[in-house]
Amino acid sequence: MIRTRVILGYLGRIILIIGISMLSSVLCSLYYRESIIIPFSLAAGVTIVTGLLLVFSAEKQAIHYKEGFVIVSLGWLLASLFGSLPYIFTGCLPSFADAFFETVSGFTTTGASVITNVEATPKGLLFWRSLTQWLGGMGIIGLFVAIISGMGAQANHLFKAEVPGPVASKISPRVRETAKKLWITYIILSVCCAVLLYLFGMDIFDSLCHTFATMATGGFSTRNASIGYYDSPLIQWTLTIFMFIAGVNFTLHYLGFKQRNLQVYLKNREFLFYTAIVVVASLLVSLSLSLGGSELSTEGKVRAAFFQVVTIVTTTGYSSVDFELWPNMALGIIFLMMFVGGCAGSTGGNIKPGRYLILLHRSIIEIKRIIHPKAVISLRFNDRIISDSLLINVLQFFFLYIMFLALGTIGLSCLDIDLITSLTAAASCLGNIGPGLGQVGPMDNYSFIADGGKYLLSLLMLVGRLEIYPLLLLFLPDFWRE
Repeated sequence: MIRTRVILGYLGRIILIIGISMLSSVLCSLYYRESIIIPFSLAAGVTIVTGLLLVFSAEKQAIHYKEGFVIVSLGWLLASLFGSLPYIFTGCLPSFADAFFETVSGFTTTGASVITNVEATPKGLLFWRSLTQWLGGMGIIGLFVAIISGMGAQANHLFKAEVPGPVASKISPRVRETAKKLWITYIILSVCCAVLLYLFGMDIFDSLCHTFATMATGGFSTRNASIGYYDSPLIQWTLTIFMFIAGVNFTLHYLGFKQRNLQVYLKNREFLFYTAIVVVASLLVSLSLSLGGSELSTEGKVRAAFFQVVTIVTTTGYSSVDFELWPNMALGIIFLMMFVGGCAGSTGGNIKPGRYLILLHRSIIEIKRIIHPKAVISLRFNDRIISDSLLINVLQFFFLYIMFLALGTIGLSCLDIDLITSLTAAASCLGNIGPGLGQVGPMDNYSFIADGGKYLLSLLMLVGRLEIYPLLLLFLPDFWRE
């Protein structure tokens, strides 16, 4: 039986983390002497008080496996609800649908926005907008597990329900230690990114906000023209490299640094496959730009190609140019990259190369069995034998992913939105990417969509970030039975 008061206690702690995080954005508004300080402080106060009330009124007991899924799913939903308060209390966004959409987009690291004039938005809110992505990148629940002591085996239930990818990877037998080391790695890389962006020309505010968005593969920018505002090859290459890094399993980063050995990366098949996809797709886009008569220099074509391929593959969603003006071949490759994603254990969303590898290897095995019917061939992934149950899980994930994509596309089409916009908006939000094509292209946003469409896309973002199952379980009657 699901114990409500026990769950509320854990949810209260998550809300408390969100409220305390808001205070840093309040300090940012104080520094820039903005007029939103009082309403912003009120939003933080309401969030902190609510979190404390839930914590002190709850039962302190160990959670069960099912309760872990409930806490993860509701934790992300409540984080998005309370994270919307700064937008609502300050009057920055005109409706709750807009505020909720923007916040969900932040925490899920999607980067789809309804703000039409980013540069006119108070810096305190822009800082909060970027911070939501950074918190969501490594995972709100992961942060919760990392900083809350004494959880024991309970942490495993929460960590498993949130960590993306077909095969979970752990650094330490203790889940809390794994979460802590991953977050430390995340922070160190974020500091490196921020320092380089500052050295290459961004001011401190922009370098911090773009670091939050880059390492989280989120894509929110402080500029209306996104990264196109910075006509700097050094900044664009720096962002390309750190987006690529953020799309790699952070366990590999930790182990590679600890062991001082690049073989950690080279032995990981998903990393090699991910790298191959990025390199091949980028070179093909560069070729397309050359054949299409682009006026960019050779370095400019290569830089633009790698930047846009990496930002879409890793689900970051920045734009350095309006790629909708590119030749059809380049546009087709960019569209296909919307269904790839970062590696398992990265901050990137989407389907992930690991799942494609598992299905590709399984297809090869089936072809071999046609030739050698009596052969016994095991399906392996990074030197691990993949069980039939995991293979079925991957197949089910693909089916459900396509189903949600189709339902999202139909739902948006019912709002009289054209097919290209509907399809790419649904794909972009489900894959946590941000920009799409048509009316939601790299130079556009999602503000024109009706409130119903924004709620639908918000749901797709949450489904994509939690990789379908945790959220879907809440709607199954059998899940709530003892």
